[in-house]
Amino acid sequence: VNFRIRGERFTAINGAPLFEFTPAISLVVDCDTQAEIDALWAGLSEGGETERYGWLRDRFGVSWQVVPRVIEELSARGDAEGWERLMQAMLQMDKLDIAALQRAFDGS
Repeated sequence: VNFRIRGERFTAINGAPLFEFTPAISLVVDCDTQAEIDALWAGLSEGGETERYGWLRDRFGVSWQVVPRVIEELSARGDAEGWERLMQAMLQMDKLDIAALQRAFDGS
């Protein structure tokens, strides 16, 4: 089957029962807002499992990473101490929280 997600084209082939989904392949969704993260997290995890650090598995067993785009922007600043604080905060989260990550990076 061919399908599109956010304008990107994907092809899926049914290889079951020989092939199963594993976390070795995941789909990453970069989100601009907390509302977008919240909506995607709720929809994709329904019937599936949430995991740590913004990862989840949907009801079909497909792994997803729901990631705030701000992480990439903060990484580009080159602030090693801020980045370490952000990573420590992220290690405590399942669904990522943009405001909490920003506060950790800023040291506030």
